[in-house]
Amino acid sequence: MTIYTAIIGTGFAARKRVEALQKIPKVELVGVASRHGERAQRFAEQHQLSAVSDSVELLKKQRLDLVFICTVNADHGALVQQALEHNKHVVVEYPLALDVEQASQLISLARERQRLLHVEHIELIGGLHLAMKQHMASVGAPHYVNYRTLTPKQPAPRKWSYCPQLLGFPLMAALSRIHRLTDLLGTVDQVTCQEKLQMVDADYFCRCLYSAQLHFTNGALAELTYGKGEGLWQRSRYIEIRGDQGCLAFEGNQGVLVTASGERSIAAAPRQGLFEKDTHWVLDHLIDGRPMYVTPEESLYSLRVATALEQAVRRGERVWL
Repeated sequence: MTIYTAIIGTGFAARKRVEALQKIPKVELVGVASRHGERAQRFAEQHQLSAVSDSVELLKKQRLDLVFICTVNADHGALVQQALEHNKHVVVEYPLALDVEQASQLISLARERQRLLHVEHIELIGGLHLAMKQHMASVGAPHYVNYRTLTPKQPAPRKWSYCPQLLGFPLMAALSRIHRLTDLLGTVDQVTCQEKLQMVDADYFCRCLYSAQLHFTNGALAELTYGKGEGLWQRSRYIEIRGDQGCLAFEGNQGVLVTASGERSIAAAPRQGLFEKDTHWVLDHLIDGRPMYVTPEESLYSLRVATALEQAVRRGERVWL
């Protein structure tokens, strides 16, 4: 059985998908499309593919089963809809759409067409998350989480990931942070959020910084800090979970579990190879029926939380889910 696949997009995620797909014997890549024809042509030449003028032409191909959407966030919703309406299976990088109701409708459309709709959340199959899930029971009932990711860029690049019109609300674009928390802690009942966004001009920002508070229905409080761009200076990737039996904390991939019996060091596996792992998972699902590690409904829920955080910023008040 051969799975005919195509790529929409030419960035980092698209490259990782092509590299993974070209290693799988049961896959044939039929082409790549992009918002920019010249980029599609260069990408195609680099990876021995054929470039297609636009996504509609690509999706009309009869010998196409599965499309990977790896382009700017603002285009996700429309491209997923086009692919599903052409009866293609779809893999899309998070977020599924920038509008939560559109995302919900796309999930219904995939169910109606009996097509796979997979929203990539490779953080859930990474070493850090698996190590946290393995050891979370040791902290007992969680009551406080501090999760901080800061990425300095000096100077900030003038690219789509710093353009609100293409990126969307930055905490939607950084949906993996929220999804990690909802996967570990469950549902959220209320949120607050503060924003510091420094625009360079009408189209681009040079720094975004968010301080969000998520109150979970199990009583846990999570403080989520996310930022990127200029003026942040030092990279930080830190998460801690405090419970009534102990504390689990990771700085990067190095962790420690502290309980009444003492301290224990924990090393999480590095993040390399996760796009390849996710790609194999998708193909195994289509060929052998292997269950996916995440459902689009779970991704949709984290998108609802991100939408509530955006509302909290705009209104300057607490938002209930």
